[in-house]
Amino acid sequence: MRKNETPEEIPVYMFMGFLESGKTTFAKETLIDRDFTDGDKTLLLICEDGIEEYDFEELKKRNIFAEYIDEENLNTDYLIDLQDKYEPERVMIEYNGTWKLEKLFNIRVPKGWTVIQVITFVNSQTFDAYLKNMKMMIMDHLTGADMIVINRCDDKTDKDNFRKTVKSVNRRAQIVFEGVDGLAEVDEGELILPYDVEKDHIELNDEDFGIFYIDAADNPEKYEGKTISFKAMVYKPKQYGKTAFVPGRFAMTCCADDVTFIGFKCNFDKAKYLKDRSWVHVEAKIRTEFYPDFGGDGPVLDATEVRPDKPAEEDLVYFN
Repeated sequence: MRKNETPEEIPVYMFMGFLESGKTTFAKETLIDRDFTDGDKTLLLICEDGIEEYDFEELKKRNIFAEYIDEENLNTDYLIDLQDKYEPERVMIEYNGTWKLEKLFNIRVPKGWTVIQVITFVNSQTFDAYLKNMKMMIMDHLTGADMIVINRCDDKTDKDNFRKTVKSVNRRAQIVFEGVDGLAEVDEGELILPYDVEKDHIELNDEDFGIFYIDAADNPEKYEGKTISFKAMVYKPKQYGKTAFVPGRFAMTCCADDVTFIGFKCNFDKAKYLKDRSWVHVEAKIRTEFYPDFGGDGPVLDATEVRPDKPAEEDLVYFN
């Protein structure tokens, strides 16, 4: 390709996480041991100095050219200069865990650069500490990922808690658990539910609505034809008219500044009489239909009873 010629699509792979999360180790194994690039000319952008170091000479032998980049140089002009210098066929970015994702996504990248996959790495042994002290950053990493690799797992790792944390902010991401022995497995486990999903009639405790929402959204077929009873707050979107509403709860997905209302559409012929933000007890049949919010089939409720109820003791529901 000649310089300044409009390039074809150049796939961009991003991987991110905090220090000691395994980003560099993954990159080295992928680029060298697994020969991911298959000889294609690759530009590797390294946005932080980690504990693990790259062997630049070994990378060059595989047609991979690495460049360190600091936050000041993360701009359109510098990336275009690198594109002109190397004319890569693919790009890999080891992103700095303390930089906001929007910084990269909001700049104009060279023509042809297309993000194919974003992978977030999580050290299971330090996750709780980061979640406690840097929650917004952690959630930014989880929300923007296509795949989340949770490594250094052992028999004491609470995988279900990780599932809940991830699913509360990113339902589409694939979760991979990697053991301390380096063996990895794609997570196909189901959430541990605080109620019996095998029953024909499921009665939710107030605090269980968040888990129900996640599981029903991911697995609507499990709830098809079942009756559900729960306490909820009324939300009346204008597009639902007078015969439907959303019974739901406000949920904390990240922190006090990140609260969202969650719930499913509920058909009810007397919905016009309900008042926004009033509390009700709902009993309804669950079925699935095409749901724009999910981009496919999702749960829809057909109410058999809606009656006034007292507010829940807790204003918010949580996912973990």
